[in-house]
Amino acid sequence: MKLNFRTRTGKIFRHDNRIRKKLSGLLCGVDEAGRGPVAGPVVAAAVIFGDDTFIEGIFDSKQVMPAKREVLFEEIINSAHTYGIGIVDNKKIDEINILNATKMAMSIAVSRLKEIPEMIMADGNFFSYDTAKVENLIKGDARSYSIAAASILAKVTRDRIMCEYQKAYPNFSFSSHKGYCTLNHIDEILEHGYTDIHRRSYKLKALQGELF
Repeated sequence: MKLNFRTRTGKIFRHDNRIRKKLSGLLCGVDEAGRGPVAGPVVAAAVIFGDDTFIEGIFDSKQVMPAKREVLFEEIINSAHTYGIGIVDNKKIDEINILNATKMAMSIAVSRLKEIPEMIMADGNFFSYDTAKVENLIKGDARSYSIAAASILAKVTRDRIMCEYQKAYPNFSFSSHKGYCTLNHIDEILEHGYTDIHRRSYKLKALQGELF
């Protein structure tokens, strides 16, 4: 597709191109999905594109419609120079806390790349990696093309996992609320109790006095 710098995708693509011009090696984008939910894993993705790989529509996954995210997911994995996915389950989240679990998921994603990047751009303000320079970007999924692509891979991967959990736990609407703390989800917990995929370390005010 012809590149148009006036679109929101074009603008963040140009951002990454400016960074690439300063590098002799590869540029990687990293993002996560699932820090906030009370059930399910946290998922991270790392993506490296070739310099000229442009896919119109890539942007912050929260601002892309679900059906479009699915289409972009396939385009990204088929067009990326290399990509990696990291998944940390709810039990590990309870053990080491969500921040450390998110860092772990991101590190796993980067470790699964076929090549080591020179620079990693990561959404947020907390990631570090031993073998590459890291630039943390607040709201990076709306500022960097590579981070935005990673956000789509992470979001779609996690959503698919939660839809599979719907089959295992039919009393919970995981395919709908994806484990987030919606009123419907709280009602399900109150009626059926926690499942094996709930994060027990998340103490919800709405449930105080009911389950604890």
